[in-house]
Amino acid sequence: MPVAESKATACQLLIGGKWQDSKATSFSNVSNPSTGEVIARVPMCGTSEIDLAVQAAQKAFIDWSETPVVERARVMFRFKALLDANYEDIAKIVTREHGKTLAEAKASVQRGMEVVEFACGIPSLMMGESLENIARNVDCETMRHPLGVCAGITPFNFPAMVPLWMYPIAITCGNTFVLKPSEKVPMSSMAIAKLLLEAGLPEGVLNIVHGGKDAVDALLEHPLVKAVSFVGSTQIAKYIYEKGTMNGKRVQAAGGAKNHIIIMPDADMEQTVHALQASAFGCAGERCMAGSLAVPVGDAADMLMPKLAEAARGMKVGRTDMGGSVDMGPVISADHLAKVKSMIDKGVAEGADAVVDGRSVKVADAPNGYFLGPTILDQVKPQSTVVREEIFGPVLSVVRVNTVEDAIELGKQCPFGNGAVMFTSSGRAAREFKHRFNAGMIGINVGVPAPMAWFPFTGWNASFFGDLHIQGKEGIQFYTQQKMTMTRWFGSSGKKGFHDPIWKAKS
Repeated sequence: MPVAESKATACQLLIGGKWQDSKATSFSNVSNPSTGEVIARVPMCGTSEIDLAVQAAQKAFIDWSETPVVERARVMFRFKALLDANYEDIAKIVTREHGKTLAEAKASVQRGMEVVEFACGIPSLMMGESLENIARNVDCETMRHPLGVCAGITPFNFPAMVPLWMYPIAITCGNTFVLKPSEKVPMSSMAIAKLLLEAGLPEGVLNIVHGGKDAVDALLEHPLVKAVSFVGSTQIAKYIYEKGTMNGKRVQAAGGAKNHIIIMPDADMEQTVHALQASAFGCAGERCMAGSLAVPVGDAADMLMPKLAEAARGMKVGRTDMGGSVDMGPVISADHLAKVKSMIDKGVAEGADAVVDGRSVKVADAPNGYFLGPTILDQVKPQSTVVREEIFGPVLSVVRVNTVEDAIELGKQCPFGNGAVMFTSSGRAAREFKHRFNAGMIGINVGVPAPMAWFPFTGWNASFFGDLHIQGKEGIQFYTQQKMTMTRWFGSSGKKGFHDPIWKAKS
Protein backbone atom coordinates (compact mmCIF):
# COMPACT_ATOMS: atom_id res chain seq x y z
CA MET A 1 0.00 0.00 0.00
CA PRO A 2 1.47 3.43 -0.89
CA VAL A 3 2.31 5.53 2.13
CA ALA A 4 3.51 9.04 2.72
CA GLU A 5 3.42 9.42 6.49
CA SER A 6 6.04 6.87 7.57
CA LYS A 7 9.28 8.26 9.00
CA ALA A 8 11.26 5.14 8.17
CA THR A 9 14.27 5.61 5.91
CA ALA A 10 13.62 5.32 2.19
CA CYS A 11 15.65 2.70 0.31
CA GLN A 12 18.07 4.12 -2.25
CA LEU A 13 18.72 3.13 -5.84
CA LEU A 14 22.09 1.90 -7.09
CA ILE A 15 22.69 3.38 -10.54
CA GLY A 16 26.05 3.61 -12.25
CA GLY A 17 27.91 2.66 -9.07
CA LYS A 18 26.32 5.45 -6.99
CA TRP A 19 23.69 5.15 -4.28
CA GLN A 20 21.04 7.81 -4.81
CA ASP A 21 17.60 8.81 -3.60
CA SER A 22 14.67 8.05 -5.84
CA LYS A 23 12.53 10.82 -7.28
CA ALA A 24 9.43 8.64 -6.86
CA THR A 25 6.41 10.18 -5.17
CA SER A 26 4.88 6.88 -4.09
CA PHE A 27 6.35 4.52 -1.51
CA SER A 28 5.54 1.16 0.10
CA ASN A 29 6.32 0.02 3.62
CA VAL A 30 8.84 -2.65 4.55
CA SER A 31 7.68 -4.25 7.79
CA ASN A 32 9.29 -6.49 10.36
CA PRO A 33 6.89 -9.48 10.21
CA SER A 34 7.61 -10.38 13.82
CA THR A 35 6.22 -7.09 15.12
CA GLY A 36 4.41 -5.34 12.29
CA GLU A 37 6.77 -2.37 12.75
CA VAL A 38 7.64 -0.36 9.62
CA ILE A 39 11.42 -0.49 9.19
CA ALA A 40 11.93 1.08 5.75
CA ARG A 41 10.16 2.62 2.78
CA VAL A 42 10.53 1.48 -0.80
CA PRO A 43 10.17 3.94 -3.70
CA MET A 44 7.88 2.88 -6.52
CA CYS A 45 10.14 3.75 -9.43
CA GLY A 46 8.73 4.76 -12.75
CA THR A 47 9.96 4.30 -16.30
CA SER A 48 12.48 7.17 -16.19
CA GLU A 49 14.47 5.75 -13.27
CA ILE A 50 14.41 2.25 -14.75
CA ASP A 51 15.78 3.74 -17.96
CA LEU A 52 18.61 5.46 -16.05
CA ALA A 53 19.63 2.12 -14.53
CA VAL A 54 19.47 0.27 -17.84
CA GLN A 55 21.44 3.00 -19.61
CA ALA A 56 24.10 2.83 -16.87
CA ALA A 57 24.28 -0.94 -17.32
CA GLN A 58 24.57 -0.60 -21.09
CA LYS A 59 27.40 1.93 -20.74
CA ALA A 60 29.26 -0.38 -18.35
CA PHE A 61 28.75 -3.40 -20.62
CA ILE A 62 31.07 -1.98 -23.29
CA ASP A 63 34.16 -2.35 -21.10
CA TRP A 64 33.00 -5.13 -18.75
CA SER A 65 32.27 -7.53 -21.62
CA GLU A 66 35.86 -7.08 -22.82
CA THR A 67 37.35 -7.57 -19.35
CA PRO A 68 39.13 -10.95 -19.31
CA VAL A 69 36.95 -13.62 -17.77
CA VAL A 70 39.64 -14.50 -15.22
CA GLU A 71 39.57 -10.90 -13.96
CA ARG A 72 35.79 -11.03 -13.70
CA ALA A 73 36.14 -14.26 -11.71
CA ARG A 74 38.64 -12.61 -9.36
CA VAL A 75 35.96 -10.08 -8.44
CA MET A 76 33.79 -13.05 -7.44
CA PHE A 77 36.59 -14.50 -5.31
CA ARG A 78 36.88 -11.19 -3.42
CA PHE A 79 33.09 -10.98 -3.17
CA LYS A 80 32.92 -14.47 -1.68
CA ALA A 81 35.52 -13.53 0.95
CA LEU A 82 33.46 -10.47 1.93
CA LEU A 83 30.30 -12.56 2.11
CA ASP A 84 32.10 -14.99 4.43
CA ALA A 85 33.16 -12.11 6.68
CA ASN A 86 29.65 -10.57 6.77
CA TYR A 87 27.61 -13.76 6.66
CA GLU A 88 25.87 -13.41 10.03
CA ASP A 89 25.06 -9.72 9.58
CA ILE A 90 23.35 -10.45 6.27
CA ALA A 91 21.38 -13.30 7.85
CA LYS A 92 20.15 -10.92 10.57
CA ILE A 93 18.89 -8.51 7.90
CA VAL A 94 17.04 -11.38 6.23
CA THR A 95 15.48 -12.33 9.56
CA ARG A 96 14.41 -8.78 10.31
CA GLU A 97 12.77 -8.00 6.97
CA HIS A 98 11.43 -11.47 6.15
CA GLY A 99 10.82 -13.28 9.44
CA LYS A 100 12.89 -16.43 8.90
CA THR A 101 14.53 -17.93 11.94
CA LEU A 102 18.20 -17.05 12.16
CA ALA A 103 19.14 -20.65 11.32
CA GLU A 104 16.94 -20.55 8.21
CA ALA A 105 18.34 -17.17 7.20
CA LYS A 106 21.92 -18.40 7.57
CA ALA A 107 21.15 -21.49 5.49
CA SER A 108 19.61 -19.36 2.73
CA VAL A 109 22.60 -17.01 2.63
CA GLN A 110 24.91 -20.02 2.44
CA ARG A 111 23.02 -21.41 -0.56
CA GLY A 112 23.38 -18.06 -2.29
CA MET A 113 27.10 -18.02 -1.53
CA GLU A 114 27.44 -21.40 -3.21
CA VAL A 115 26.35 -19.77 -6.47
CA VAL A 116 29.13 -17.21 -6.01
CA GLU A 117 31.55 -20.13 -5.57
CA PHE A 118 30.17 -21.62 -8.78
CA ALA A 119 30.68 -18.29 -10.56
CA CYS A 120 34.34 -18.31 -9.51
CA GLY A 121 34.79 -21.32 -11.82
CA ILE A 122 33.18 -19.75 -14.88
CA PRO A 123 36.46 -19.37 -16.82
CA SER A 124 36.51 -23.12 -17.35
CA LEU A 125 32.74 -23.41 -17.79
CA MET A 126 32.58 -20.78 -20.56
CA MET A 127 35.16 -22.56 -22.69
CA GLY A 128 33.98 -23.32 -26.20
CA GLU A 129 34.58 -26.35 -28.40
CA SER A 130 36.71 -26.86 -31.48
CA LEU A 131 37.28 -29.48 -34.14
CA GLU A 132 40.15 -29.47 -36.58
CA ASN A 133 39.55 -30.60 -40.17
CA ILE A 134 35.80 -30.76 -39.93
CA ALA A 135 36.22 -30.57 -43.70
CA ARG A 136 39.52 -30.69 -45.57
CA ASN A 137 41.67 -27.84 -44.17
CA VAL A 138 38.61 -26.36 -42.42
CA ASP A 139 38.56 -25.90 -38.65
CA CYS A 140 35.44 -25.13 -36.61
CA GLU A 141 35.08 -23.60 -33.14
CA THR A 142 32.41 -22.21 -30.85
CA MET A 143 32.80 -19.47 -28.25
CA ARG A 144 30.41 -18.04 -25.68
CA HIS A 145 29.68 -14.32 -25.67
CA PRO A 146 27.71 -12.27 -23.11
CA LEU A 147 24.29 -10.94 -24.08
CA GLY A 148 24.34 -7.39 -22.73
CA VAL A 149 22.07 -5.93 -20.04
CA CYS A 150 20.23 -8.60 -18.03
CA ALA A 151 17.51 -8.05 -15.43
CA GLY A 152 16.43 -9.95 -12.33
CA ILE A 153 13.01 -9.70 -10.67
CA THR A 154 13.08 -11.54 -7.36
CA PRO A 155 10.53 -12.65 -4.72
CA PHE A 156 10.07 -11.92 -1.03
CA ASN A 157 10.67 -15.41 0.32
CA PHE A 158 14.46 -15.58 -0.13
CA PRO A 159 15.74 -11.99 -0.07
CA ALA A 160 19.44 -12.89 -0.23
CA MET A 161 19.50 -16.29 -1.94
CA VAL A 162 17.43 -15.79 -5.08
CA PRO A 163 19.19 -12.62 -6.29
CA LEU A 164 22.46 -14.49 -5.74
CA TRP A 165 21.13 -17.23 -8.03
CA MET A 166 21.16 -14.70 -10.84
CA TYR A 167 23.65 -11.85 -11.01
CA PRO A 168 26.89 -13.60 -9.96
CA ILE A 169 26.56 -15.91 -12.97
CA ALA A 170 25.31 -13.19 -15.30
CA ILE A 171 28.04 -10.66 -14.55
CA THR A 172 30.89 -13.18 -14.44
CA CYS A 173 29.79 -14.26 -17.92
CA GLY A 174 30.39 -10.65 -18.98
CA ASN A 175 26.90 -9.17 -18.78
CA THR A 176 25.73 -6.21 -16.74
CA PHE A 177 22.68 -6.44 -14.50
CA VAL A 178 19.66 -4.52 -13.21
CA LEU A 179 18.10 -6.08 -10.11
CA LYS A 180 14.59 -5.30 -8.90
CA PRO A 181 14.20 -7.05 -5.55
CA SER A 182 10.79 -7.59 -4.00
CA GLU A 183 9.44 -4.37 -2.56
CA LYS A 184 8.68 -6.33 0.63
CA VAL A 185 12.34 -7.25 1.31
CA PRO A 186 14.80 -4.90 -0.41
CA MET A 187 17.35 -4.48 2.38
CA SER A 188 19.26 -7.75 2.04
CA SER A 189 19.98 -7.13 -1.64
CA MET A 190 21.21 -3.63 -0.90
CA ALA A 191 23.57 -4.82 1.84
CA ILE A 192 25.01 -7.54 -0.39
CA ALA A 193 25.44 -5.13 -3.32
CA LYS A 194 27.60 -2.90 -1.12
CA LEU A 195 29.94 -5.84 -0.59
CA LEU A 196 30.12 -6.49 -4.31
CA LEU A 197 31.12 -2.87 -4.93
CA GLU A 198 33.71 -3.21 -2.18
CA ALA A 199 35.04 -6.28 -4.01
CA GLY A 200 35.93 -4.04 -6.94
CA LEU A 201 32.99 -4.44 -9.29
CA PRO A 202 33.13 -1.56 -11.79
CA GLU A 203 30.47 1.13 -11.73
CA GLY A 204 27.28 0.24 -13.53
CA VAL A 205 27.85 -3.51 -13.77
CA LEU A 206 25.23 -4.11 -11.05
CA ASN A 207 22.33 -1.70 -10.57
CA ILE A 208 19.40 -1.87 -8.17
CA VAL A 209 15.96 -0.35 -8.68
CA HIS A 210 12.74 -0.69 -6.70
CA GLY A 211 9.06 -0.73 -7.46
CA GLY A 212 6.02 -2.73 -8.45
CA LYS A 213 4.33 -3.57 -11.72
CA ASP A 214 5.32 -0.32 -13.44
CA ALA A 215 9.00 -1.02 -12.76
CA VAL A 216 8.64 -4.62 -13.92
CA ASP A 217 6.93 -3.58 -17.14
CA ALA A 218 9.61 -0.97 -17.79
CA LEU A 219 12.27 -3.68 -17.61
CA LEU A 220 10.27 -6.07 -19.78
CA GLU A 221 9.73 -3.42 -22.44
CA HIS A 222 13.15 -1.75 -22.44
CA PRO A 223 14.90 -2.41 -25.77
CA LEU A 224 18.36 -2.64 -24.16
CA VAL A 225 17.39 -5.44 -21.75
CA LYS A 226 18.35 -8.72 -23.41
CA ALA A 227 17.37 -11.30 -20.78
CA VAL A 228 15.10 -11.47 -17.74
CA SER A 229 15.25 -13.88 -14.80
CA PHE A 230 12.25 -14.19 -12.49
CA VAL A 231 11.16 -16.18 -9.46
CA GLY A 232 7.66 -15.80 -8.01
CA SER A 233 4.09 -17.03 -8.38
CA THR A 234 2.95 -18.95 -11.45
CA GLN A 235 0.50 -16.24 -12.46
CA ILE A 236 3.25 -13.60 -12.54
CA ALA A 237 5.83 -15.99 -14.01
CA LYS A 238 3.53 -16.62 -16.97
CA TYR A 239 3.01 -12.87 -17.41
CA ILE A 240 6.77 -12.18 -17.25
CA TYR A 241 7.48 -14.90 -19.79
CA GLU A 242 4.81 -13.83 -22.25
CA LYS A 243 5.53 -10.10 -22.06
CA GLY A 244 9.29 -10.56 -22.03
CA THR A 245 9.42 -12.90 -25.02
CA MET A 246 6.92 -10.71 -26.87
CA ASN A 247 9.52 -7.96 -26.53
CA GLY A 248 12.28 -10.18 -27.89
CA LYS A 249 13.99 -11.12 -24.63
CA ARG A 250 15.27 -14.38 -23.25
CA VAL A 251 13.21 -15.27 -20.18
CA GLN A 252 13.56 -17.83 -17.41
CA ALA A 253 10.56 -17.56 -15.08
CA ALA A 254 10.19 -19.90 -12.13
CA GLY A 255 6.67 -20.10 -10.73
CA GLY A 256 4.73 -21.74 -7.92
CA ALA A 257 4.44 -25.34 -6.84
CA LYS A 258 2.50 -28.03 -5.07
CA ASN A 259 5.18 -30.51 -4.05
CA HIS A 260 4.07 -34.05 -3.24
CA ILE A 261 5.73 -36.14 -0.53
CA ILE A 262 4.89 -39.82 -0.91
CA ILE A 263 5.36 -41.97 2.18
CA MET A 264 5.58 -45.73 1.75
CA PRO A 265 4.77 -48.18 4.57
CA ASP A 266 8.42 -49.34 4.62
CA ALA A 267 9.79 -45.81 5.22
CA ASP A 268 11.85 -44.99 8.29
CA MET A 269 9.05 -43.10 10.05
CA GLU A 270 11.24 -41.22 12.52
CA GLN A 271 13.40 -39.83 9.74
CA THR A 272 10.34 -39.20 7.56
CA VAL A 273 8.57 -37.19 10.26
CA HIS A 274 11.66 -35.08 10.87
CA ALA A 275 12.11 -34.39 7.13
CA LEU A 276 8.41 -33.76 6.50
CA GLN A 277 8.20 -31.37 9.44
CA ALA A 278 11.12 -29.34 8.08
CA SER A 279 9.85 -29.46 4.51
CA ALA A 280 6.27 -28.41 5.26
CA PHE A 281 6.87 -25.88 8.03
CA GLY A 282 10.41 -24.63 7.43
CA CYS A 283 10.53 -20.94 6.43
CA ALA A 284 6.86 -20.84 7.53
CA GLY A 285 6.04 -22.79 4.37
CA GLU A 286 6.92 -19.77 2.20
CA ARG A 287 9.07 -21.49 -0.40
CA CYS A 288 8.39 -23.05 -3.77
CA MET A 289 10.09 -26.27 -2.69
CA ALA A 290 8.01 -26.73 0.47
CA GLY A 291 6.48 -30.17 0.87
CA SER A 292 2.87 -29.05 1.05
CA LEU A 293 1.05 -32.27 0.12
CA ALA A 294 1.72 -35.52 1.98
CA VAL A 295 0.58 -38.71 0.24
CA PRO A 296 0.85 -41.71 2.58
CA VAL A 297 0.37 -45.04 0.79
CA GLY A 298 -1.65 -47.84 2.39
CA ASP A 299 -0.77 -48.48 6.05
CA ALA A 300 1.78 -45.65 6.07
CA ALA A 301 -0.87 -43.13 7.16
CA ASP A 302 -1.60 -44.92 10.44
CA MET A 303 2.11 -45.08 11.28
CA LEU A 304 2.87 -41.54 10.15
CA MET A 305 0.07 -39.28 11.27
CA PRO A 306 0.24 -39.59 15.09
CA LYS A 307 4.00 -38.94 15.09
CA LEU A 308 3.70 -36.07 12.60
CA ALA A 309 0.88 -34.39 14.49
CA GLU A 310 2.82 -34.64 17.75
CA ALA A 311 5.90 -33.11 16.13
CA ALA A 312 3.89 -30.24 14.64
CA ARG A 313 2.16 -29.46 17.93
CA GLY A 314 5.54 -29.35 19.66
CA MET A 315 6.97 -26.64 17.39
CA LYS A 316 7.60 -23.28 19.04
CA VAL A 317 6.30 -20.33 17.04
CA GLY A 318 7.58 -16.86 17.87
CA ARG A 319 9.37 -13.71 16.86
CA THR A 320 12.68 -14.21 15.10
CA ASP A 321 14.16 -10.73 15.35
CA MET A 322 15.42 -11.00 18.93
CA GLY A 323 17.80 -13.92 18.53
CA GLY A 324 15.66 -16.31 20.54
CA SER A 325 15.25 -20.01 19.90
CA VAL A 326 12.05 -20.71 17.97
CA ASP A 327 11.18 -23.35 15.40
CA MET A 328 9.07 -21.15 13.14
CA GLY A 329 8.64 -17.44 12.59
CA PRO A 330 5.88 -15.29 11.08
CA VAL A 331 4.62 -15.14 7.52
CA ILE A 332 5.52 -12.08 5.47
CA SER A 333 2.52 -9.77 5.96
CA ALA A 334 -0.94 -9.29 7.42
CA ASP A 335 -2.50 -9.72 3.98
CA HIS A 336 -0.66 -12.99 3.40
CA LEU A 337 -1.63 -14.23 6.87
CA ALA A 338 -5.29 -13.60 6.04
CA LYS A 339 -4.92 -15.39 2.71
CA VAL A 340 -3.36 -18.51 4.25
CA LYS A 341 -6.02 -18.63 6.97
CA SER A 342 -8.73 -18.38 4.32
CA MET A 343 -7.21 -21.37 2.51
CA ILE A 344 -7.32 -23.39 5.74
CA ASP A 345 -10.95 -22.35 6.17
CA LYS A 346 -11.69 -23.53 2.64
CA GLY A 347 -9.96 -26.85 3.20
CA VAL A 348 -12.04 -27.54 6.31
CA ALA A 349 -15.21 -26.44 4.53
CA GLU A 350 -14.43 -28.94 1.75
CA GLY A 351 -14.21 -31.81 4.24
CA ALA A 352 -10.67 -31.85 5.59
CA ASP A 353 -9.94 -32.61 9.25
CA ALA A 354 -7.67 -29.97 10.87
CA VAL A 355 -5.80 -32.41 13.13
CA VAL A 356 -3.33 -29.63 13.93
CA ASP A 357 -4.79 -26.13 13.66
CA GLY A 358 -2.45 -23.14 13.75
CA ARG A 359 -5.04 -20.43 13.13
CA SER A 360 -5.38 -19.47 16.78
CA VAL A 361 -1.70 -19.27 17.68
CA LYS A 362 -0.68 -16.18 19.68
CA VAL A 363 2.77 -14.84 20.49
CA ALA A 364 2.63 -12.98 23.77
CA ASP A 365 5.59 -10.64 23.23
CA ALA A 366 4.61 -9.81 19.63
CA PRO A 367 0.85 -9.25 19.48
CA ASN A 368 1.09 -7.41 16.14
CA GLY A 369 3.23 -10.00 14.39
CA TYR A 370 1.96 -12.10 11.48
CA PHE A 371 1.95 -15.51 13.15
CA LEU A 372 0.32 -18.77 12.16
CA GLY A 373 1.11 -22.13 13.70
CA PRO A 374 1.86 -25.38 11.83
CA THR A 375 -1.36 -26.75 10.38
CA ILE A 376 -2.12 -30.29 9.18
CA LEU A 377 -5.27 -31.03 7.18
CA ASP A 378 -5.95 -34.78 7.06
CA GLN A 379 -8.43 -36.79 4.99
CA VAL A 380 -8.22 -34.24 2.19
CA LYS A 381 -10.07 -35.14 -1.01
CA PRO A 382 -7.91 -35.15 -4.19
CA GLN A 383 -10.14 -32.56 -5.87
CA SER A 384 -9.97 -30.10 -2.95
CA THR A 385 -8.77 -26.54 -3.41
CA VAL A 386 -5.90 -27.08 -0.97
CA VAL A 387 -4.62 -29.90 -3.20
CA ARG A 388 -4.90 -28.00 -6.47
CA GLU A 389 -3.64 -24.55 -5.40
CA GLU A 390 -0.43 -23.31 -3.81
CA ILE A 391 -0.97 -22.02 -0.27
CA PHE A 392 2.54 -20.72 0.47
CA GLY A 393 2.22 -21.05 4.22
CA PRO A 394 2.80 -23.60 7.00
CA VAL A 395 -0.06 -25.84 5.90
CA LEU A 396 0.34 -29.55 5.10
CA SER A 397 -2.52 -31.29 3.32
CA VAL A 398 -2.71 -35.07 3.56
CA VAL A 399 -4.29 -37.20 0.82
CA ARG A 400 -4.37 -40.91 1.66
CA VAL A 401 -4.02 -43.37 -1.23
CA ASN A 402 -3.95 -47.14 -1.53
CA THR A 403 -1.10 -47.75 -3.96
CA VAL A 404 2.00 -46.21 -5.52
CA GLU A 405 0.08 -46.08 -8.79
CA ASP A 406 -2.56 -43.92 -7.08
CA ALA A 407 0.15 -41.55 -5.82
CA ILE A 408 1.69 -41.24 -9.28
CA GLU A 409 -1.72 -40.61 -10.84
CA LEU A 410 -2.39 -37.89 -8.26
CA GLY A 411 0.84 -36.24 -9.40
CA LYS A 412 -0.31 -36.31 -13.02
CA GLN A 413 -3.35 -34.24 -12.06
CA CYS A 414 -1.17 -31.51 -10.55
CA PRO A 415 -0.71 -28.44 -12.79
CA PHE A 416 2.65 -27.68 -11.20
CA GLY A 417 5.85 -29.70 -11.33
CA ASN A 418 8.62 -28.29 -9.17
CA GLY A 419 9.52 -31.11 -6.83
CA ALA A 420 8.37 -34.42 -5.41
CA VAL A 421 9.76 -36.77 -2.79
CA MET A 422 9.34 -40.39 -1.81
CA PHE A 423 10.27 -41.89 1.55
CA THR A 424 10.85 -45.62 1.23
CA SER A 425 13.29 -48.47 1.76
CA SER A 426 12.30 -50.05 -1.54
CA GLY A 427 14.61 -49.49 -4.48
CA ARG A 428 11.91 -50.70 -6.86
CA ALA A 429 9.34 -48.19 -5.58
CA ALA A 430 11.92 -45.40 -5.63
CA ARG A 431 12.94 -46.16 -9.21
CA GLU A 432 9.35 -46.27 -10.42
CA PHE A 433 8.65 -42.96 -8.69
CA LYS A 434 11.82 -41.32 -9.96
CA HIS A 435 11.12 -42.38 -13.54
CA ARG A 436 7.41 -41.61 -13.74
CA PHE A 437 6.51 -38.76 -11.40
CA ASN A 438 5.40 -35.51 -13.03
CA ALA A 439 7.99 -33.10 -11.58
CA GLY A 440 11.42 -31.75 -12.45
CA MET A 441 13.19 -32.18 -9.10
CA ILE A 442 12.97 -35.55 -7.38
CA GLY A 443 14.03 -36.57 -3.88
CA ILE A 444 14.42 -40.05 -2.44
CA ASN A 445 14.39 -39.87 1.36
CA VAL A 446 15.24 -36.14 1.01
CA GLY A 447 12.68 -33.67 2.33
CA VAL A 448 13.52 -30.72 0.06
CA PRO A 449 15.11 -31.76 -3.27
CA ALA A 450 16.37 -28.27 -4.10
CA PRO A 451 19.60 -28.56 -6.10
CA MET A 452 22.88 -26.98 -5.14
CA ALA A 453 24.47 -24.35 -7.37
CA TRP A 454 26.17 -26.84 -9.72
CA PHE A 455 22.81 -28.26 -10.88
CA PRO A 456 19.86 -26.47 -12.51
CA PHE A 457 16.62 -25.65 -10.70
CA THR A 458 14.50 -27.74 -13.05
CA GLY A 459 10.82 -27.02 -12.50
CA TRP A 460 8.30 -28.45 -14.97
CA ASN A 461 4.80 -27.57 -16.20
CA ALA A 462 3.31 -24.44 -14.62
CA SER A 463 6.28 -24.23 -12.26
CA PHE A 464 8.58 -22.92 -15.00
CA PHE A 465 8.31 -20.90 -18.19
CA GLY A 466 11.29 -20.89 -20.51
CA ASP A 467 13.91 -23.27 -21.85
CA LEU A 468 17.08 -22.77 -19.79
CA HIS A 469 16.74 -23.06 -16.04
CA ILE A 470 18.31 -21.08 -13.22
CA GLN A 471 21.71 -22.20 -11.79
CA GLY A 472 24.29 -24.67 -13.04
CA LYS A 473 25.48 -24.99 -16.62
CA GLU A 474 22.04 -24.02 -17.88
CA GLY A 475 22.46 -20.70 -16.10
CA ILE A 476 25.66 -20.06 -18.06
CA GLN A 477 23.92 -21.03 -21.28
CA PHE A 478 21.07 -18.65 -20.47
CA TYR A 479 23.37 -15.67 -19.91
CA THR A 480 25.55 -16.28 -22.98
CA GLN A 481 25.14 -16.79 -26.71
CA GLN A 482 27.29 -19.00 -28.88
CA LYS A 483 29.27 -17.85 -31.88
CA MET A 484 30.50 -20.46 -34.34
CA THR A 485 33.55 -19.75 -36.55
CA MET A 486 34.72 -21.83 -39.51
CA THR A 487 38.27 -21.16 -40.72
CA ARG A 488 40.16 -22.05 -43.89
CA TRP A 489 43.59 -20.66 -44.92
CA PHE A 490 45.09 -20.83 -48.41
CA GLY A 491 48.73 -20.80 -49.46
CA SER A 492 50.05 -18.09 -51.80
CA SER A 493 49.57 -20.40 -54.82
CA GLY A 494 45.88 -20.53 -54.11
CA LYS A 495 46.05 -24.30 -53.56
CA LYS A 496 45.20 -26.15 -50.36
CA GLY A 497 48.04 -27.12 -48.07
CA PHE A 498 51.59 -25.93 -47.44
CA HIS A 499 52.67 -24.91 -50.98
CA ASP A 500 54.14 -21.51 -50.11
CA PRO A 501 57.96 -21.61 -50.43
CA ILE A 502 58.47 -20.55 -46.82
CA TRP A 503 57.05 -23.88 -45.65
CA LYS A 504 59.31 -26.04 -47.83
CA ALA A 505 62.29 -27.69 -46.26
CA LYS A 506 65.68 -26.46 -47.44
CA SER A 507 67.67 -28.99 -49.51
